[in-house]
Amino acid sequence: MSFDPIGRFVTGLARAVAIAGGLALMATVAVIVFSVTGRALIWLGLGPITGDYEIVEAAVGFAVFAFLPWAHLTRGHAVVSIFTDFAGPRFNAWLMVVCDALMLAVAVFITWRQTLGAMDKFAYGETTLLLRMPLWWSYAAGLIGAVTLVIVAAYLLAVSIADAISGRQSQAGQGVVL
Repeated sequence: MSFDPIGRFVTGLARAVAIAGGLALMATVAVIVFSVTGRALIWLGLGPITGDYEIVEAAVGFAVFAFLPWAHLTRGHAVVSIFTDFAGPRFNAWLMVVCDALMLAVAVFITWRQTLGAMDKFAYGETTLLLRMPLWWSYAAGLIGAVTLVIVAAYLLAVSIADAISGRQSQAGQGVVL
């Protein structure tokens, strides 16, 4: 991975979004612990956190989207290399271009559908049952990760194309050198 200004920006953005996802998961763990403890100590006058399932659902949804850009940037997705191990570097470089183009297409599709979902939930004013939290908030939070994934996927496609054209060895499976 080159450390040009765009690469540094994309890496920093993906890292920040992944850290936010990790913080959301840690907050989710705290909510679960406090809620379960409250249920266990109901005889002391404590109780569960109202809407704990709704909070967990929203936070975990955000976290999943938040981790996707970092996973793609570091090439953390599963790779089946049965055939590519026997192919030459030029073939593998162009195969990476195809894979990155497909990933960009999927990222754009997911972002588009997530945007339409958020707009739909906003227009109808749907809320969660207990907290009455607007559902579009969760969709909008997921869009942060989805848009970041589009940015990362576009950047990696550009890098893959440049590598394939110049004949440089593809960096697939190596992750980002930090």
